Amino acid sequence: MTQLDMAGRSRVSPVMRQVAAAEGVAPEFIRRGIARGAIVIPKNTRHSLARPCGIGRGLRTKINANIGTSGDSSNISRELAKMAAAIELGADTIMDLSTGRGIAETRKAILSKSTVPVGTVPIYEIVINGLRKRRAIRNITADEMFEVLEAQAKDGVDFFTIHAGVTMEALDVLRKHPRLLDIVSRGGAFLARWMMANDEENPFYAHFDRVIGIAKKYDVTLSLGDGLRPGSVADATDGPQMIELITLGELQKRAVKKGVQVIIEGPGHVPLNQIEANVILEKEFCNGAPFYVLGPLVTDVAPGYDHITSAIGGALAAGKGADFLCYVTPAEHLRLPTLNDVRDGVVAAKIAAHAADIAKGVGRAMDWDIAMSKARRDRNWPGQFSLAADSAKPAVYRKGSKPATKDVCTMCGEYCSMKLTEECLGRAR
Repeated sequence: MTQLDMAGRSRVSPVMRQVAAAEGVAPEFIRRGIARGAIVIPKNTRHSLARPCGIGRGLRTKINANIGTSGDSSNISRELAKMAAAIELGADTIMDLSTGRGIAETRKAILSKSTVPVGTVPIYEIVINGLRKRRAIRNITADEMFEVLEAQAKDGVDFFTIHAGVTMEALDVLRKHPRLLDIVSRGGAFLARWMMANDEENPFYAHFDRVIGIAKKYDVTLSLGDGLRPGSVADATDGPQMIELITLGELQKRAVKKGVQVIIEGPGHVPLNQIEANVILEKEFCNGAPFYVLGPLVTDVAPGYDHITSAIGGALAAGKGADFLCYVTPAEHLRLPTLNDVRDGVVAAKIAAHAADIAKGVGRAMDWDIAMSKARRDRNWPGQFSLAADSAKPAVYRKGSKPATKDVCTMCGEYCSMKLTEECLGRAR
């Protein structure tokens, strides 16, 4: 029985109780949210190592870190190191986006080590392995696609991205309304190519009940992918994106009705003034389902700094109701991220999520900032480092400076505003 099945029957599972304790809410709050489709707990019955993680309305904003091999870099140990760093820094989930050699081997290694839920994009393995066997995307069969879904679910994948909203109707709208960047989703592009070559409907849409069946068997959460997300701020909130979103809302309703949890994925590249509208539209069209956004990136002109453009958009999106942020690293659009890129991406997303939680008043988010402010007031440097979103970097900065006295920094030195104020108010510590 899935978590959603239990919630619908007014049963509070041990997993729901674990999530409630972690979030500081009542178990019944979690159960009701799952029953409505407003909260999900990605937890494959075969991935016992992963601690439960709640995503959705009224909960702390969660962040995801992408790792995975590519055709140019297929070092499993390196990806495991990235995963470990991401989890240590606070990533709530990991996604394996591998397209290099040994996709299944990489996934199994990640699942064997990850203490957080793991997601995948099955169409990557479908196409990469299918090309080796069939030589062309058009020759891959629908049955082969579903065999990969079943295999990944059986391995223990907790959630997977399914681009079921890339339909023939949506591609027709895209043809009539071309973009600067037509399709930037790799999964969306793979499926569009298969559909156009075969003149057939997307198998994940045409046989969505089959997708549901596999997900229900292992309690895999479906992350309905935005294959037509905008890849330029000039393309945001356009016809192709909207028709896909409406379709995802219809599919979400079908899946939830059959006991399968669903996340909705969202853009992408979106100007600041359109982010709130995108969140509102997702919640309206997709029945309040948790919203999982990539960024959003608020400008296209910052390669090398897209962890910053995405943190700006992510903070605003989450503050307006998005539930789940996919990190973006400084390497986005440029290369496979390094270990340091992963670290920078996680910290940027973590800051954005926490800033949003303060704005939303989620849990006791402000307590973290109050503790930091007290440590800063007291010039308690070890305390500040331990409380920091990234404890390593501020410690390095502090060590590299040479303040005149230990209780100040080299920015203000003897003119430290807090120290001067304490003295004049008689509050010297």
